Amino acid sequence: MIVNRWAGSLGIVFALTWLAGCGGGGSGSGGSGGSSGRNAYVSVPEANAISAFRVDPSSGNFKTVLGSPFSGGSSPVSIAVHPSGKFVYAANQGGNDISVFTIDSNTGELTEAMPRTPAGLNPTALAIDSGGDLLFAANQTSNTISVYSISSSDGKLTEIQGSPFATGARPVALALSPSGKFLYAGSANVAAVFGYSVAAGTGTLVSIPGSPFAVGGGPFSITIDPSEHFLFVVNFTANTVTGMSINASSGVLTLASGSPFAAATGPISVVFHPSGQYLYVANIGTNNISAYSIDSTTGAPTQLTGSPFTAGTGPLSATVDPGGKFLYVGNQSSKDITRLQIDSSTGLLSNSVTATTINLAPSQIVFTK
Repeated sequence: MIVNRWAGSLGIVFALTWLAGCGGGGSGSGGSGGSSGRNAYVSVPEANAISAFRVDPSSGNFKTVLGSPFSGGSSPVSIAVHPSGKFVYAANQGGNDISVFTIDSNTGELTEAMPRTPAGLNPTALAIDSGGDLLFAANQTSNTISVYSISSSDGKLTEIQGSPFATGARPVALALSPSGKFLYAGSANVAAVFGYSVAAGTGTLVSIPGSPFAVGGGPFSITIDPSEHFLFVVNFTANTVTGMSINASSGVLTLASGSPFAAATGPISVVFHPSGQYLYVANIGTNNISAYSIDSTTGAPTQLTGSPFTAGTGPLSATVDPGGKFLYVGNQSSKDITRLQIDSSTGLLSNSVTATTINLAPSQIVFTK
């Protein structure tokens, strides 16, 4: 549920044409149908489109959905899947709006519902609560967070009263706690994480006492463990990772043991394993993935043997599939997606292969449950 893509913030230079096809690195292509497997969706800002795949839950192989990529708004840098698996939302950074797509339950095909919903300037990150009632959007240039209620019938967004809410300068990352009680925003210009309580039933945001919370320079990605005990943020310009414990009642953040800790060059995306035992960091400057075990009591990280693990060129995003079997990495420069197998007992990564070739830089990968 954590989403955080900001292609413009890093000065990524996109190509001007969409090269045909989303070939599959040995994974095949074509329509899917049936109920086996799950869907994966990949935002491709350069193409103003979202690529869609069926995913084999055993092998992790991608199979291109018929009709993919699906056209959408201008520069969709962040996407989120509704918990029901019925809708995909895209933050269109170039259009200052949000798209909603309906998902065909049989094929995984996407159909955009018009009109698009207005957002602030340059919406860059999205988050949806576990009940599928609220959507949050960080607006990078407006320095605000927009909050919307979600219609369960058609996925339509309605901005709540009081939205948008002010936040720190250049918010580029959002993380919503699993309970939906707290929302955190990474502010790249302030080297801080801003925390908010989310009012039950309305979605109104109220600043958490002590917010903002200092982290390292360039906080570009945030993740929260499934038990809601710890929050981790990668600090891109500081080449560090900050871990913080979460007060269950107030949402106040406190530095965890050993934090901040060193990462490789250009840590840009961070994600927890569904078990909460392991943490993975994509390092865009060194083309690899750092892997850590996390102490369940203190939050202290221990780098795993063999870490960092090789990814593609320019890894921009890291996502663990819902089953916790595979780590998928979207690579900006090699324009593909790397799949690594996760050992559930150790967290170690192995069998790095290209899951699919996108032909243009992928921004984010999300899965249906």
